[in-house]
Amino acid sequence: MSAHIQDPSPRQPGTATGFDSKELRRALGDFVTGVTVITTVDAEGRFHGLTANSFSSVSLDPPLVLWSQAIGAPSHGVFCGVERFAINILAEDQIELSNRFASSGRDKFAGLDIDVGVDGVPLLRGCRAWLECTVSSRLPGGDHTIHVGEVRTIRRATRKPLVFGGGQYLVADPHDLGSPPPGIGTSAQAQLHAVRLGTRAMARLSKEHDETMTLAVWGNHGPTVVAWEASGSPVSAQLPLGLVLSVTTSATGRALAAHLPDAATARFVAAELALADERSGVPADLNSPATQEAWQRELADVRRHGLARRTPGAFHGEQLIVNALSAPVLDAHGQAVLAITAVGDASRFDVGLHTPFAQALAATARDISRRLGHVAAPEEATHTHTHAAAVPSH
Repeated sequence: MSAHIQDPSPRQPGTATGFDSKELRRALGDFVTGVTVITTVDAEGRFHGLTANSFSSVSLDPPLVLWSQAIGAPSHGVFCGVERFAINILAEDQIELSNRFASSGRDKFAGLDIDVGVDGVPLLRGCRAWLECTVSSRLPGGDHTIHVGEVRTIRRATRKPLVFGGGQYLVADPHDLGSPPPGIGTSAQAQLHAVRLGTRAMARLSKEHDETMTLAVWGNHGPTVVAWEASGSPVSAQLPLGLVLSVTTSATGRALAAHLPDAATARFVAAELALADERSGVPADLNSPATQEAWQRELADVRRHGLARRTPGAFHGEQLIVNALSAPVLDAHGQAVLAITAVGDASRFDVGLHTPFAQALAATARDISRRLGHVAAPEEATHTHTHAAAVPSH
């Protein structure tokens, strides 16, 4: 099925556009690409190369590729006078190499270890892939020349490619939409996959809502922080990795414990509740439940709403009083493998379960859970999509 989209304001060829070249450059920069270095050798045996992300495939049969070069580029005349070139597809750790060949006024090959391909064309070492080509045609393309090449030889390596978009280098990872990788089934495997997905999701949430975020897993000593993402005004200059949190008094601990078997959490909970017993039922922390019954009610609230929260308490090692809101990430067996938590100054950070941020946090955790193979029960899906105005404060 195809659809025809009509331009609401069609322009005739040659008429003025409604944008300038800078705006066009920014828009084109939003198209994420790989990064290549195009290399060749001239008639005198001198090596030439330049960084380009204008590379694209054209045809499989015959095997054609293209790249474009600005007419004003210093090496434009060289590349228009040769019959062979190589596409060096850069690997993720070759940013320095990309920057080197994007500059001018230097011997770009000085000090580099290279291999020599067909007819002496230089091939850069450590790349993701190499395509050696003969020129098939050259086409005018406005202020660029389009070089079309026929691929003659191919070499590939098992490395991740370098990625570029939005004016910066990026990291290439499998897209987290769709099915999880094969083999996800045990909690340990799901946890590793969840941390990878959660790190990117945490960064997005922190950027969009300007909140300090953290990821935690259930370690040998309970809830353990494995990553942070600072906001524009982070809660502390020190955001420690490996920090072990309380199970019963932290939002993170509650989020994880609500979806773990009692056998995993019982000894931690018992030790923390014992502090309240020693004080005749008065908890050591205002956020701490005083009894097992109160603790079970806390966990039921977390399971019902997909969120756990902590209202005012001191941040680790600081005088600052913070609130925290945490969402559990579940694996295919319904067990918590990760908690995504936001921490903010109690004077401004609202931990109400109905806020746009709270809903975004819960939705993010549900989405990662789904990608780990978790299937939400109908009642779970219903509860997590409704506002919880009647939830008691604790």
